[in-house]
Order: sequence, then C-alpha cells, then structure tokens
Amino acid sequence: MLLRAPNLTAPHAFTTRSGGVSVGAFRGLNLDDRQDDPAAVAENRARLAGALGAGPAAFARLDQVHGTQVVPVTQPGVWEGDALVTATPGLLLAIGTADCYPLLLHDRAAGVVGAAHAGWKGTLGRIARETVQAMTALGAEAGRICAAVGPGICGERYGVGDDLAAQFRQAGLGDFVLDRPGQPHLDLAGANRAVLEDAGVPATNIWLSGRCSTEVDFYSYRRDAGVTGRMWAVIGLGAGGHG
Repeated sequence: MLLRAPNLTAPHAFTTRSGGVSVGAFRGLNLDDRQDDPAAVAENRARLAGALGAGPAAFARLDQVHGTQVVPVTQPGVWEGDALVTATPGLLLAIGTADCYPLLLHDRAAGVVGAAHAGWKGTLGRIARETVQAMTALGAEAGRICAAVGPGICGERYGVGDDLAAQFRQAGLGDFVLDRPGQPHLDLAGANRAVLEDAGVPATNIWLSGRCSTEVDFYSYRRDAGVTGRMWAVIGLGAGGHG
C-alpha cells in the first residue's frame, strides 16, 4: 500500500494504487475526489491517515497550480500552491501526483518538514530550492535536510517538445534532457535531485525511489489519457515534534 524512504525518520508515505476501495478507472487507493466517488475517496484518505497513526482531519493539502509557491502552514486545510512546510506537530502535509514528482523533506534536528509537487514547471522553477528556503525560514538548515523523491514519470517515458527541452537547457538543467530518436525526453527525478543539491542538501541525504508512475502499481495521467486517480505523498512531525 505504501512506499517509505529509508532516509526519512518522520512519519511519511508515498502511496500506490493498493489498499483502497475506489473502482473502475480509479480502482484502488485513489485520493482525489474531483472525479471519483467522494465517499470512496474519504474512506481511502481515512485508511492512509490511519496507517500513519492520525485521523483523516490531520491533512494539510493543496489546490496545486503547477507553480513554485510554498505555503507555511500550522493547521489542517487546503491552500493554493505547490509546496507546504510546517514545524507544527500532528499535521500531515499531502501532495497529489499522477506523473509529476512528489518531494518530501525533513530536518529532524529542527523539527521541520516540507512536501512539494514538481512537474516540469515546478522543476524548471526550482520548487525544490524554494521549499528548502521556506524550511530554513522555520529554523531548518539545508545541510541537515534529508529529502526523498517519490515515484513519477521516468525519463524513458517522458517525451517532450523541442521548445520545452530548450527551456531546460537555458535554465542550466540541460544534463537532464535525454536525446532519444524522434523527440527529447526529460529526467525530472535527476533534475530535482540536482536542484536539491544546489540548494545545499547533501547528495548523501537525497533518496530517489527509482519507480515510474507509468508502472501498473501507480496512477498515471499520461498513460491513462487523463482519466485516472492520484497518489499522495505525505509527511508530518510526530508528537515530539522531531519525527
């Protein structure tokens, strides 16, 4: 049901399709209620919260807009943006994905966590760096942060246009443009790792899942032509505040 990052000690998870009650195109643990049966999604969210030792009202989440806004939060709710940070124990920060990359971050010593949604726009805008900076404003230090990059669309599956590839090259991320017959591809996982390193997160503190969202275990917007569910990446601080 859940994937864990070995370098994160805070309660956290990257969900898969397993363990839920949704049916049809959304079969499994769909956590987005915009198209699916809201009752099924509510049950799925309750199961996820329970697996992390919390109630379903503990989630702080986003109306994601494919930008770079980071929102500091101190209570559950829904905000507009693409990343959340908190130093408040008991909250579960949640990011929804179905090909974009989820990033989870934790400074255990400071008791600060972050979660970010990185599609191509967020990656290009260096949302990982913005999240690190927002965490430091709460007392974290970049050199102590551990970061996990969850499942997203892998480079071999992510063909893009020449214009977008050019934007990545111009932004200094050209190493993550893969030349393939017919069209260029983007390695967003590698690009986000590089952005995290540039932001001061030690390379040894960064973990990549290596999983592709087009695998059968996950929801994929591209694979399923837009009719699909969403995974969540979730992180929070335990009762002691340090994870």
